This record gives sequence, C-alpha cells and structure tokens, in this order.
Amino acid sequence: MTAFSLEGISKRFGEVTALDNVSLSLNEGEVLGLIGQNGSGKSTIMKVMAGLHRPDSGVVKVGGRAVQLRSPAEAALAGIGLVHQEQSLIQALSVAENLFLDKPAGSTWAGVYRWNSLRDRAKAQLDKVELDIDPFTPVSALSFGQRQMVELAKVLSLEELVHGHLVILFDEPTAVLNPPEIQALFGQIRRIKHRSSVVFVSHRMDEILDISDRVYVMSDGRNVATRDRDAVNPDELYELMVGRQRVNRKDRKPREAHIGAEPALTLNHVTVPGEIEDISLKLAPGEILGLIGVQGSGAETILRTVFGMADDWQGKIEYFGAPLDIDTPAQAVAKGIGYLPAERKTEGMIRNTSVSENVAITYGWQHGRGAGLISRAKERGMIEGWVRKLAIKTPSIAHRIDNLSGGNQQKVVLSKWLFGKTLKVLMLDHPTRGLDPGARSDLFAVIRELADQGLAILLVGDTLDEVLTLSDSIIVMKDGRVSARIEGVQAAPPSEEDLVKAMV
Repeated sequence: MTAFSLEGISKRFGEVTALDNVSLSLNEGEVLGLIGQNGSGKSTIMKVMAGLHRPDSGVVKVGGRAVQLRSPAEAALAGIGLVHQEQSLIQALSVAENLFLDKPAGSTWAGVYRWNSLRDRAKAQLDKVELDIDPFTPVSALSFGQRQMVELAKVLSLEELVHGHLVILFDEPTAVLNPPEIQALFGQIRRIKHRSSVVFVSHRMDEILDISDRVYVMSDGRNVATRDRDAVNPDELYELMVGRQRVNRKDRKPREAHIGAEPALTLNHVTVPGEIEDISLKLAPGEILGLIGVQGSGAETILRTVFGMADDWQGKIEYFGAPLDIDTPAQAVAKGIGYLPAERKTEGMIRNTSVSENVAITYGWQHGRGAGLISRAKERGMIEGWVRKLAIKTPSIAHRIDNLSGGNQQKVVLSKWLFGKTLKVLMLDHPTRGLDPGARSDLFAVIRELADQGLAILLVGDTLDEVLTLSDSIIVMKDGRVSARIEGVQAAPPSEEDLVKAMV
C-alpha cells in the first residue's frame, strides 16, 4: 500500500527551478534511497514532504488522500518527520526542551514544565539512538555528531505521539557520523520499518545500496531513474547521476615527484589539554597529508591549532623552518595558511551575501579590493573562473549564497581560499561533506592539481576511501594521539581494515 506520494510537483525559487514535474511514491515499510548531484532537488523534495515548502503546482498525498502540508507541525500531525541536514535545534535550550518543543504538551502543567516528567520522556528518546547524555545538557555544549543524533531522537518521538503509519525523512543524516554511529542509525531505520516508511538521502552510494529497498535518482530537479536495489550497482548509479564513468582509485599514479624536500609545516610535541597530546608531524610543499580518526580523535583540533583557533596549547610549530607565532586566524591568513572548516554555515561563509562577496572576502585585498586598484570586470572574471572550475551551480556570482544547495555552498567556501596569490598551506576539514559523487570527483582533481603546483595540503577526510584516494601519507588519530603513520600511500596503499584497527 502507498504510504505517501507526490504527483507532478514543481517548485521555483526566483530564477531557479528546484523541482520540475516530479512524481514519487513511497510504500508502507519501504526505505527509498534518494540520490543526486548537488542542486538536483533532493533537499527541496524533502522540505515539500515535511511541510517546510509549499509546491507551486502538483498534489501531495498521505495514505492516498490529497493533503496540504502548510507547516512542519501539520506534517508531524500526519506522521511525517524530517531529520534535517542543516540542524534545526535551538542552541540555548536543553536537549529535552528541543526534543518536545514542537510536540503536544505532555510534560507541562499550566504552561510550566514538569521537569521530572520531561527528563524521563527525553531519556526514553535518547535511549533509542544510544546517546548517553544528560537530557538537560544545553545543545550548545554538544558535538556536531551528538546534535545530529538528537535530531534523530526528536523525529523518532513521533512513534509515541502518532498512532498511524509514519513517514520518516533523513536528509544526509550520516554526514557527520562515524562508522559505529552510522551502523546504530541503520539499526534504528530497520527497527522502525514495521510501522514506518523512510526516505533516505545520502551522497554515499554504498550507504544508499546498504539501507534502501529502491533508489530514486534526481538530476536538475527531475527524476531520471528509479531502480530496485538488487538491480543496480554503484557504477551505474554514478553514471545516472553524473553522466560519466568513475575513475578507479587503483589507476592512480604515485605523486612523490611533486613533493618538496623541506617541510612547509612542522609540529613538534604539540598538546592542547583535553584534546590532543604530543602530536608531531611534517607536511612538505606538494604533499597531501591525510588525517583520519573517529569523531573526537583530535584530527580537527590539529587544524584549528595551526590556524590560531586554540586558546591554550604547548609545543612548537614551525612554518618553512621558522617558528609560527600566531594567535588569530587573521594572522594565519596573512602568513598564507588557509582553513576550510567542517561547519560551513557557522564558520565558513557569510550569510545573506553574494557568491562573489564570499569568494573575495579573504584574499580580495591581494587583488586590489578596497584600494580601488582592481578592475571589477577582471575580479568578476576571476571569480567566474573558479565557479566554472569547481562546477558551482549558481544563476550568477551575484546570487545569494544562502539560496545555493549545501554542496555548492561548500564549493564557494573552498574557492575563497583558492582566490589568493600567497596561499602556501591549505587545511581541509571534511571538504567533501555535502558533495555528491560527481562534485567530489571534481574536487579531488582540483586538490591534486593544487598539490602538483606545490601547495601543502593537510586533509581531514570524510571517509577512509577519500583519504586513501587523495593522500600521499596518512596519520591515524586515536584518543588525541597519533596511533599510526603510513608513508607512500599511492604506491602501496594500506588496507581499510588496518586503518580501522588503528582508529579504534
């Protein structure tokens, strides 16, 4: 029986057609994998289903009955919940308050919380996702991965509030989760199938094929294919999405000839109390050094320390043989050090401004911006060049960055570093997070090209495959320490099993 369907749905945002006559059906107890390139319309479909966007045309049906979902609250009453890609939690409130903020009052009396009842109800939801935290912990004190699990618990609370069949929407829920957390999530999805239908969005094709019963492929706001899981493989999915074949990692050639002899960056016994301890590493010009570890391993802290974002650290950092004495990110930028953060929304981009302003904000002064020395036409041409090279989908460089898809925002944030003339070390924290396989492949090519030109790159990878594909050397992090270092990765790649053993 059909649990949910869209018939002829279209949605425009100004000049952009996000959905073009899209039809989709979801059966009871089914997991439908939704996959497509950045800007293909995946997130827009999810928001229409969740009552966040009203379609310009077409019909939405729940259980065969046409409905108008004018808000997330109306969608929740119909048994529809969305686990957001861009998190919706209120930072200043506790986990417990966030879990039930948009639900019927079951732990209040005369408008006042009954705190013991609220704690018990919240604990029951957190237990579902195996998140062992105090329900009254402020959301602002949680890690990104913990916040994502709270998002999931918030939606799973519909199980107790709605008696009928549920529709649970997951918009890239695994982007910030480590392998054990992903398996725990998949266990929850399989558990709720007895009374729920699921739409699961991911850029990772192995995940889509692992958890889905059918796969729905999007491109440019349209459905280009629907396949049963057992009748499709990753290579076919890639070609349906991107229109070209994937490059096999085994075909890569070693890059050692491009790597300089003297280090660009050296860390000697660097410690950040409570986060990393006694870290030593060297990064040469032209080298791609991959850092990998489970969440909380300390890999991200290394990047933030070099970029002047750690308040209290000990040890020694050298930059091209001289002590690196910086206290702020601005000083790091002036030295020629760039940093692409994992959380682009809060740390990487300036909201409510244009694509061009975001690209030029960091190194625009090197091209005469602010001094009246640059031709605006020349600057525009340079920015448009990076938009083309990174395949950023935007109507124009004057378009607001907020209106781009998450993956295209990530590429704009990267391009602001590539706009500089003096960049010597580029640190990338999960650079492919939110990118589809085609965009990821394009970015890999750009990263290799930059390294071939002599840029030193320190990379915290999103997956083992990503680190193995890109890196010349790999450092494995565990509990804030280096647990393994592997040289000559392209010539003699280690097995994923060996890397996992070093991580856990």
